[in-house]
Amino acid sequence: MPILLALDASSSACSAALLHRQSGRDDQLISRFELTPREHTRRLLPMVDEVLAEAGVTPAELDAVAYGHGPGSFTGLRIAAGVAQGLAFGLGRPLIGISTLETLALGAYRRHGFQYLLTVLDARMGELYAAAWQYGEAAGGGMIARMEESLLAPERLLVPEGGESWVGVGSGWHLKEAMPEQTRAAVQQCLPDCEAAAEDMVLLAADAFAAGKGCAAHEAQPVYLRDQVAWKKNR
Repeated sequence: MPILLALDASSSACSAALLHRQSGRDDQLISRFELTPREHTRRLLPMVDEVLAEAGVTPAELDAVAYGHGPGSFTGLRIAAGVAQGLAFGLGRPLIGISTLETLALGAYRRHGFQYLLTVLDARMGELYAAAWQYGEAAGGGMIARMEESLLAPERLLVPEGGESWVGVGSGWHLKEAMPEQTRAAVQQCLPDCEAAAEDMVLLAADAFAAGKGCAAHEAQPVYLRDQVAWKKNR
């Protein structure tokens, strides 16, 4: 059964997780998570070493490497992509990029049971990264997108049609007052301090791996959603 490693540095949090799917036995899931702003480079590889050591797994036993491909912090995404690419290339294993917005949604479902989730991150420059998700029996037991990932101004964020009870997840909800009245009314419960975690990401990576998804290490690219990453001051 597959052994997968996932790592993420897309926000102020840094995390790594190892999942060993075992036939006839409970899955082994080991993770590390720390809020370490500006210390991702220093902490990420030691976290990888820690989860491998605790699981008693060598790097050569990994079947794939996953990473948070974004959206998120430009610097953090490049750090995670670089570390994941180095590991996957050295081991000759496929690399699996996982959405940080979907990871946030799965984390909220796993910890709180919420099924309709609007994941929103503060993209700075007066914009948000946003997506909507549904999880549960109605979604076939997995996560489906109800709104594609996008970059938009807070005042343009609308809740997908339907009478479901939506929950807001992610740092973008600190900007709730700038969102349309319809959105504020539809999303009455928010978890603005939630961060993407590798322990949720590795579960999404396992599904992707089972579906035959993944790419060669040199083909992996962060997903910024914003073509222009530099701030231009008005002159």
